[in-house]
Amino acid sequence: MVVSNRGPIFLTENSDGVPEIQRGSGGLVTALTGLGRQVSLTWLACTQNEAEKGLNDKVIPFNNNASIRIEFINPDEEAYNGYYNLISNPLLWFLQHSMWNTSIAPIIDRSTWQAWNEGYRTVNRLFAEKVVNLLKKRKKRPLVMFQDYHLYLAPRFLRQNCDDPPPTLLHFIHIPWPGPEDWGLLPPAMREAILDGLCAVDLLGFQTREDSLNFLRTCEAYLPTVDVKYREGKVFYQNHCTHVRDFPISIDVDDLKKKASSPAVANLREEILDAIQGRKMILRIDRIEPSKNIVRGFQAFAELLEYHPEHRGKVVFLALLMPSRLGVDEYKDYLDALMAGAGRVNAQYGNHEWEPIRLLVGENYERAIAALQVYDVLLVNSIADGMNLVAKEGPIVNNKDGVLVLSDRAGAAQQLAPGALVISPCDISNTAEAIHHGLVMDSETRQVRAASLRWLVEKDDIKAWFKAQLETIAELDL
Repeated sequence: MVVSNRGPIFLTENSDGVPEIQRGSGGLVTALTGLGRQVSLTWLACTQNEAEKGLNDKVIPFNNNASIRIEFINPDEEAYNGYYNLISNPLLWFLQHSMWNTSIAPIIDRSTWQAWNEGYRTVNRLFAEKVVNLLKKRKKRPLVMFQDYHLYLAPRFLRQNCDDPPPTLLHFIHIPWPGPEDWGLLPPAMREAILDGLCAVDLLGFQTREDSLNFLRTCEAYLPTVDVKYREGKVFYQNHCTHVRDFPISIDVDDLKKKASSPAVANLREEILDAIQGRKMILRIDRIEPSKNIVRGFQAFAELLEYHPEHRGKVVFLALLMPSRLGVDEYKDYLDALMAGAGRVNAQYGNHEWEPIRLLVGENYERAIAALQVYDVLLVNSIADGMNLVAKEGPIVNNKDGVLVLSDRAGAAQQLAPGALVISPCDISNTAEAIHHGLVMDSETRQVRAASLRWLVEKDDIKAWFKAQLETIAELDL
């Protein structure tokens, strides 16, 4: 049983206004729909619109004979708003990416506490109650897999209300887990409730070893009567042992290669090549959010053009950006800042024949794959990233032995550092030099690095990520 805020499907309307079921995107959907070919799989999520209410308790067929039973909870609008728009985003998301400007934010006032008590706690309890009801219909003891920061409290609510023996509980957190210093920003009641909820699971998964260690440190700092075993990766709390491990998530290599060979991608690739007119290309593909560090990327490019003028007119920086949470003020302000940053570079260095930064905003996955096939340098300079799958997608489909410039604050650096040029995300000068190094690197070195990156990604793809969790459950006799 998979439990997440969003399900593996979403509804759209066709030209006649008739609702149509579409498969969701992302590695999690890909990994777990494959599991649907082997075992009975139920996916529990929040409804996202009125039409999804009619899909409750439906079996949805996927490709290759896989099928998943879809179940929904349907919180009222006010509760969902508090749970998702006020607590999950931005409070927890900003905290876990260390993005708060603590001199002025966050401000936890009466409305925040109302959102916590009547939104976040309420929706997490609804999830737990729904799981309990579903368990009563099962003859076999299931594996319940919670996903991400929206559902920190649900495991404890579930354990308190289900019959013995409880199901095996796993929780995987897709975003970074900072150290106890960041968690100290939250009031003790919120902080302890989150840690208490996560210590109700049997296996707790993170993206990196640093995230796992930070969780252990946070428990030791803020949970009363806890016993933390760092060497063994164990937390003993309330007569229960939680095993803490890192399982770096990855991509579906085979599916990505299949998409990359489509005619639509080929057409878009030719459009991109026509646009850059034989110049070398620096590429970034990101959601528009502050943690992605887009503005500093543009500033590093400006420094490259200033101190390595031989690249002027000979390189294009293509930025493919996807809108994200533009209802949140911080995100709207960041969009304004990055547009202004790109404009300054173009005004200072461009001319009527050459636009240094080409910025395209909008969702187009096929265009992103096409661009990944032809970059010379791929820039991933995020300030904080759970993983960053673009860093893994690029080396798989690129056909130019492109160079990856990778932030040491992206989770992907744990695996991909041997084949990448690793930079500190706030160091604009070092980032500019890394881009320069990537642009002038000799072909033999590029080939060796590109081959290393491909091997690192292919040996630990999305199937390996999921298999590692199941093997750990078996090895620990959970």
